[in-house]
Amino acid sequence: MQDTLTLVDGARLPRVGLGTWKIDADLLETLVPDAVSAGYRHLDCACDYGNEEAVGRGIRAAIQTGACRREELWVTSKLWNTFHRPEHVRAAAERSLRDLELEYLDLYLIHFPISLRFVTPETRYPPGWFFDPAASHPRMETEPVPIRDTWQAMEELVSSGLVRNLGVCNFGCSLIRDLLSYAHIRPAVLQVELHPYLTQEKLLRYCEQEQITVTAFSPLGAPSYIPLGMSRPEESVLADPVVAEIAQRCDRSPGQVVLRWALQRGTAVIPKTSQRERLAENISLIDFELTSDEMQAIGALDRQRRFNDPGDFCEAAFNTFFPIYE
Repeated sequence: MQDTLTLVDGARLPRVGLGTWKIDADLLETLVPDAVSAGYRHLDCACDYGNEEAVGRGIRAAIQTGACRREELWVTSKLWNTFHRPEHVRAAAERSLRDLELEYLDLYLIHFPISLRFVTPETRYPPGWFFDPAASHPRMETEPVPIRDTWQAMEELVSSGLVRNLGVCNFGCSLIRDLLSYAHIRPAVLQVELHPYLTQEKLLRYCEQEQITVTAFSPLGAPSYIPLGMSRPEESVLADPVVAEIAQRCDRSPGQVVLRWALQRGTAVIPKTSQRERLAENISLIDFELTSDEMQAIGALDRQRRFNDPGDFCEAAFNTFFPIYE
């Protein structure tokens, strides 16, 4: 039985999940059953990843072989930016459910506090960031929708049984505080970028105060972003001398040390890997513990270095300046 975190309503979130961002769909049909066999029960997905159908086939294969039952899995998906209008929320969730071959989602998150113009699924799915990629000067096109309206439509998904828990991604304290002022169903989970170079101490403390469980995406830092030109090899925390020294002392890999640091901070983690040999390594985190000095040494590496920042990548990749954290 995998170690879990208990959410505010009593649901149990497995502390280590498989992140599926940037994993080729051709790999996932077999990678998901392999992950389940390795002990994973938490799968982190999203419309925007463009691979939910492949994840769904993988889930079906794992269940059919008896490796797990549906109720043993925790499957997260996310509402994309173009579906924030209340009239589009249910259809977006139903599309993810259809692709994942599921009757319900364990967790549904607002992917970004960014509302873009609606793109019909018949036009393009997943919709991506551009409204019209074929335009002479393609850009993101916003469509202002209050988060309150989107959240109320998501609450209806819980009432209808399509979703068990709700949450948000890439939100800061101010947006969460505003959300809490009107939410009938409180956000159970915040998913944000967290790693030793971006420790987000105040955000974690605030979420603990409000009983919001935190999931760390990109918990290993730079590696996922180097191929995208959003980080540099020398920014990898896995090569940091402090992490390397602790890994040698613990007889563990640098990745295991960084993930264990995240678990001891009270967060869940969703490391991405398409390498089967890494699956077992990334989930083998429970049988060792970092000392308080080691925890402090890793925490002191904070550079406030955010790799996944719309204020940077939207302008570079989508011709639109769109900061959300400032």
